[in-house]
Amino acid sequence: MPFSIYQATVPVYLRLLAGLNAIIDKTAAHAAANKIDPAAFLTARLYPDMWPFARQVNATCGHAVRGTARLAGVPIPTFDGKDATFDDLKARIAFTVAHLKGMEEKSLVDAAEKTIVFPAGNTERSMSGSDYLLALSLPNFYFHLTTAYDILRHNGVPLSKDDFTGE
Repeated sequence: MPFSIYQATVPVYLRLLAGLNAIIDKTAAHAAANKIDPAAFLTARLYPDMWPFARQVNATCGHAVRGTARLAGVPIPTFDGKDATFDDLKARIAFTVAHLKGMEEKSLVDAAEKTIVFPAGNTERSMSGSDYLLALSLPNFYFHLTTAYDILRHNGVPLSKDDFTGE
């Protein structure tokens, strides 16, 4: 069987989101052990014009959900939770994982050839499913996930590459 869009997304996202979930647990433990207000991590940024950690987690999950939903041609589910606590972020990840686990491989079989139409600012863009995945969805997922990791690492949370990769 040839390599598929499903293989490039769902199992990869599930593994990395499990890692992100564990990173949040490590961050909460680090905050408690060092008597650091969790808000210090939730609102931490790498640079003033960049999104804070909580928003990076939100964006990571959003790209996994929106990307797979658009590629499968299904409505994009919405999460009504907040991003104010570690538990809120873990709930967002759990919502994302549930969405991904509900994706059937057959729903993404022809995704590479589909035309994906999506909002981009005040306009709409369209591109093939393969271009959408490779040029937009995957890079944005990895960017926000990496930035979330980097924010915590920069702020002293003892994390390793294995934490990022979910190993």
